[in-house]
Amino acid sequence: MAVPKRRVSKARRDKRRSNVWKMDAAALVKCPNCGDYKRPHRLCTACGYYNGKQVIEVE
Repeated sequence: MAVPKRRVSKARRDKRRSNVWKMDAAALVKCPNCGDYKRPHRLCTACGYYNGKQVIEVE
């Protein structure tokens, strides 16, 4: 059976359990068409524009 060769220190154990290593939230940019915040390289959900063209109709 596999057995740990050395005891894991409290610092190493606590670093692993902390939330420091998790990814950050995605950055937001302003839509050039309507000014609403959206994720980069994505369709704007407020106005339906992407790359200067209307892709979907938004009510």
